[in-house]
This record gives sequence, C-alpha cells and structure tokens, in this order.
Amino acid sequence: MTATLVAKDLAAAHGDRVLFSGLDLVVAPGDVVGLVGANGAGKSTLLRMLAAVVRPEGGTLRLSPSSAVVGHLPQEPERRPDETVRDFLARRTGVAAAQAAMDASTQGLADGTPGADDAYAAALDRWLALGAADLDERAEQVTADLGLAVGLDQPMTSLSGGQAARAGLASLLLSRYDVFLLDEPTNDLDLDGLERLEAFVRGLRAGTVVVSHDREFLTRTVTRVVELDLAQQQVNTYGGGYASYLEEREVARRHAREEFEEYADTKASLEARARTQRNWLEHGVRNARRKSGDNDKMGRKLRAESTEKQAAKARQTQRMIERLDVVEEPRKEWELRMEIAAAPRSGAVVATLRGAEVALGGFRLGPVDLQIDWADRIAVTGANGSGKSTLLAALLGRRPLDAGSATLGPGVVVGEVDQARGLFHGDATLLDAFCATVPDTPPADVRTLLAKFGLKAAHVLRPAGTLSPGERTRAALALLQARGVNLLVLDEPTNHLDLPAIEQLESALASYDGTLLLVTHDRRMLEAVHTTRRFEVEAGKVTEV
Repeated sequence: MTATLVAKDLAAAHGDRVLFSGLDLVVAPGDVVGLVGANGAGKSTLLRMLAAVVRPEGGTLRLSPSSAVVGHLPQEPERRPDETVRDFLARRTGVAAAQAAMDASTQGLADGTPGADDAYAAALDRWLALGAADLDERAEQVTADLGLAVGLDQPMTSLSGGQAARAGLASLLLSRYDVFLLDEPTNDLDLDGLERLEAFVRGLRAGTVVVSHDREFLTRTVTRVVELDLAQQQVNTYGGGYASYLEEREVARRHAREEFEEYADTKASLEARARTQRNWLEHGVRNARRKSGDNDKMGRKLRAESTEKQAAKARQTQRMIERLDVVEEPRKEWELRMEIAAAPRSGAVVATLRGAEVALGGFRLGPVDLQIDWADRIAVTGANGSGKSTLLAALLGRRPLDAGSATLGPGVVVGEVDQARGLFHGDATLLDAFCATVPDTPPADVRTLLAKFGLKAAHVLRPAGTLSPGERTRAALALLQARGVNLLVLDEPTNHLDLPAIEQLESALASYDGTLLLVTHDRRMLEAVHTTRRFEVEAGKVTEV
C-alpha cells in the first residue's frame, strides 16, 4: 500500500519552551526526508508526533489512506526482560501488534460480536501487509545475512552491543510499513550495516522521515531536508539532497546577516541625521528667541521659515525611520567550544599487549601483540562484534586477560568516551556523578563547564540515567575538558551527537597532541581526523594495516 502523511501547522513545546510551531510537512511515497537540527530542537518529539505516540500542542495530522501503518523506530531499541530475538523482531516490525489484533478479532467472531467480520478483515489485511505470514523464514535469512550468529529464541538481554545493533538493523530490514519514521538508525552500525541500511532506504517505495547525524548517510539517501532551527525559532525546508541543503543554508544565513546589517546601517544613518536636524532646530529656536526683540520684520520672517524647514526635515526623517521594514537580527546559535585538556606527556611506551587473549562465551580475542607509543593516533576499525571494544578494554586493564599480559606505561592518564557512556547511567544527579570524577573541582565550576556543553540547570540536578543519549555524550566530552588526559580513547563518539558538536569534536582532535585511540564507523570522521596508524579487527584477530 502507498500512503501519504500530511502534517499541518504542528507545534510542540517542552515545558514553557517552544520547540517549533507552524510546521507543515508532506511525506509522499518515495520521499526520504532528512530531519536535522541541534540536540533539543525537537526532532525525536516530531517523529513521535508523526507516529501519533504523543499529541501535538497544535496543528493536525492526516494519514491517507487512514488504514496505512506508520512504523516508528526509536533511536534506542528497548531490550525487554525475557524477550527473545524472535519476539523483538515481531514487536519492532509491528507483527506482534497485528497478531494481537487478529487474535482479538478472531475471538470476536467466535463470540458473535457485532462488526467482528469487518474487524477481522481489517486485522487480516494489516497482518498480511506487515509480512507476518513469512516473518520467521525471512528473519532466519536476514539475521544470517547480517552475521547475527545467535538463535532467534535467545534472549535479547544476552546479546552483546554489536549483536543488539545487528538485531535492530534486522528489525528495520524486515519491516513493511507504509511510512517509516527512523530515529538515528545509523547508531552502532558498522560499515557493512550502513551500506545495507542505505540500500534499504533508497529502495523504499514508502515515504520516510529520518533523523541522523551521519553526514555521509544523509548525503547518500535524503531527497529533502527539514531543519528545526532552534536558535531562530524557525522551520526551514530545503529541496534537493543534504549537500544542496548545506550550500543553501550557508547562502540563506549569509543573506540574513547582510539584510540585517543593511537595515541596521540605514537605521543608524537616519537616526544620526535626525539627531543632527534636532540639534539644528534647537539651535535655530534659541537664536530666534535671542533676537526676538529685533525690529527687523524680514529677519524674523526668514528665521521662522528656516526653523520650520528644519522641523519639517526632522519630521520627514522620523517618518523614514518609522517606514523602514524591520529586519530582526539573526540570533546567534549556541555553539559547543570544545577543548581537550592535556596532561603532561606520558612515557615513550603508552600501552602494550603481549600474547593477550580474552574469552567471552564462544568469542575469543587474540592472541594480540601490539605496542602503542606516545603521540600515536590510531584508528580501530572492524565489523560489529569483531572485538574492537574488547580490545580497548584489554588495553586499558578493564577486562581481565585469560592469557598474556597488558601494561600501561608510566604517567598515562586515560580519558575515555565509551559506547555505553557508562559514567552517567545511575540514579545520582548529573552534578554529583560528574563531581565524583573530578573531586578537586568546585561544584560551581562543574556547573559552568557543563553549561558550556549545553547542560544547564534543568539537566545537572536530574538523575544522570534520565538524560538523553546525546546529553550523556556531551557530559562525557565535558569530562575530557575537566581533567587533563594524555591517552584519549573514543569508542563511537559521534553516536547521538548533533552535527555541530561532531564538527567541534573533530576540531578539538586536530589540536590534541597526545595519544589517540579512535573507534568509529563515521566515514566523514575517519576522513577528517588525522591518524598515523590503523588496526583492523576481524573475528578477534588484530592486524595493523
């Protein structure tokens, strides 16, 4: 079924803060709409509105035909206790809900409920349209193609991070929705997964709205861009792809600045003229009063006419000021200004692994022999589940070895942003969790630092575990600035970061002169960040390429 989703004049707010208003959007079959904007602009909120998960503050939504099915795939797939991979796939593809509707309508037929025939027919159509009839067979094939080497009856909670990412991708590839709403679908995907996702999105006949901070993915997939500009409180739509959007946005921002500056210059010039004319007028009035006793009637007449002319000119200038079309000054966007504080350099040898092996269930890393020297800048690449995060944990001494040895050199101070952002997951407030890691920094200074990263009063007193993924990532980056490091370890640092923050991180890495270990599948970041060595991890084996 082909379907069209129409949003008219939508508005959303967070507390007393307006996120967006007056938003119009049409998602037609074959459209791939890229939804961009800073973290906190309301992108995920808009997707939930389009999915009818939350009600808009204003505006209307219309789905044509009304029986079409909208699939909303949030950025952090929920792994429920006792839910198997099979059940997870059924839930994410909408088949589980369709099966429940089928069961209810079947019971209605058995009970003779009025209207049960129509309800059963509608439920059956939906069940078939979502691909429920052959979901198990397709799931076996897709998970095998993705290298998800686990049984479909294995609990989701037992999967590793890489396996869970593949299961999430499988749920998307198996989906047969009429409209797709994808929130950060590229997070945690390896290069093979990204290519599969891109091919899937480009091949969809259904309309799609996608939120992503992966610049290469957006460049390769989207046909139109909708920007939620939080700073200007505007919703801007750009035709063409992502590269075209970047160019048009830059031109639009430059023109907006030029128009304001022209308006401001014209107004300032007229106001200066008006002040001069008022001064001349006041000077003329004083002269007229001083010479009021003069019997020269002609002189008095000329002075009066001159004064009136100056008054008329002053009034004319004031009218010109009032008739100016007001151009509001473009609001300056909040920008993350990130630095990575440097600790004194470590010794020449930063870290070593000698015959290192780690066994995790049926997975084995190693044996690994490698040495990392001062100022090495190393990119670590490989498929999900190949052992990249396990390698980092072994290097840093966080994962006990089953064989071999791991050594950190003298003077090494580690700064880490891990995949799970584990420091900020508990019940402690963000302020308390952060202060615990930098006990010598006064809480007031911590608040100031977190505010620089967009984490203000509304964030610092909340339990850290309630923060969004993007907010937890910014907190982890702030920690790098709070304490000096000379070994920087970044494991998928761009996950959940918005585009301006990613660019700031790349800029900060350019000026960082310590040792760097970077794990990322962000293709633009791999191109932008200078590295001197590259480790390829495949099936637990580490090779320098």
